Amino acid sequence: MEKCLSVKETAELAVSLFCQGMRIDSLSSRMRPVVQRRAGLGSGLEIILPNKKKDIWLNVPIEENFATKSPYLLIEKKGKFYITGEGCSSLVDFPSTPDWYTKKTSSGRVMSRVGILQGTSLGIYIGPCCDFWKKSPSLACHFCATGVNVGVYEESKKSLDDIIETVLAAKKESHITFVHLNSGYQKDRDLQMILPFVQALKKEVGILVGVQTIPPPQVEKYMPLLEAGVDHFSLCYEFQHPDYFAKYLPGKAKEIGQKRFFNSLEYLTSHMPKGSVSGEIIAGVEPIESTLEAIDYITSLGAFPTVCIFRPLKGSALENTAPPCKKDMIKVLRYMALSCLRQKIPIGMVPGLEVSLVMTPEDARYLLPRNFEWYLTDWKLALQRFFARPYFAWKGRTKGRTKGRTKKELDNFRKKNEFIKVE
Repeated sequence: MEKCLSVKETAELAVSLFCQGMRIDSLSSRMRPVVQRRAGLGSGLEIILPNKKKDIWLNVPIEENFATKSPYLLIEKKGKFYITGEGCSSLVDFPSTPDWYTKKTSSGRVMSRVGILQGTSLGIYIGPCCDFWKKSPSLACHFCATGVNVGVYEESKKSLDDIIETVLAAKKESHITFVHLNSGYQKDRDLQMILPFVQALKKEVGILVGVQTIPPPQVEKYMPLLEAGVDHFSLCYEFQHPDYFAKYLPGKAKEIGQKRFFNSLEYLTSHMPKGSVSGEIIAGVEPIESTLEAIDYITSLGAFPTVCIFRPLKGSALENTAPPCKKDMIKVLRYMALSCLRQKIPIGMVPGLEVSLVMTPEDARYLLPRNFEWYLTDWKLALQRFFARPYFAWKGRTKGRTKGRTKKELDNFRKKNEFIKVE
């Protein structure tokens, strides 16, 4: 039953699972709970495909309509779990469910409703539900399920202390190194709303912080966040082809426009180190040629592409749409890896960070054919990772420890930076 796959075969299996999902008889206590959070991309089962070269983490769809018809089946035999299907049989492992998931913050909120692990990255949605979901008719992005999740499966209002306590617990127990803050459209108050949380995490926790928001009308509004020490910005413009952008992102097309995303990408990449900004796109909806064009545009700026394989989420407008085919997605992901290497984008540098929602450029490299150049690049990246460790340790340091502050100073800090309630 147990078969040792090559790392290339493991990467290809990961792509297949993203595209086709997986059937499962029942959940085990060894598995992390399947949860509906944020925009819904992490609504599947967190698994690890073990490999001697590199384990690959991914969040596999199991509840969506297409996943119930998947050729892949998760089975248990003699205490071990295997994925079988399409001539494949592979051992599978699961990341542990941390104890802090069931703990409560001092305000009484369950920590797993404040933040959730996606791979080893802690994801936290900031603010109320995206304003596009409140319009009538809805202007929500057609692939998104934020309006179904936030306020139902996830707390819609999280105080500064809720988030600090949750991140501290995740850092202590799960040894996270990176927390990702994102928000839906908040009527151009997105950056103002998220700034206090970044400041608090940097000053009181000490961790690498990523931010994903709707870009502001004026790019200079990013400066307070840059000064606060944000380590990574993600710009989600989803589709390169303007017709697909307009069709599937009605709110972004009407209220924002593609150009604002492009302006922000260009501004942020000019103010941050190479590889500290990403452009997020969805593969499998627009023509592949447009997706490849997006990849080249993003890497030409010194950013890296976050390529999400389209997932027809329950509760989204596209929930009954067919997912893309594996062959096309492997072509896109190979192109992404090659484009990053051509532009010398540093990939896989952050210590202890595994991303499960997408296939990163680091993991996508294993889809490429092995030759002398591949092994030389592998050696160079390993060397870069070694020398990058002190840099990321410095970037993730605590910049203003809670210890030593008076109660009055802490109360004033929280009063000034309390959650901005946007109804």
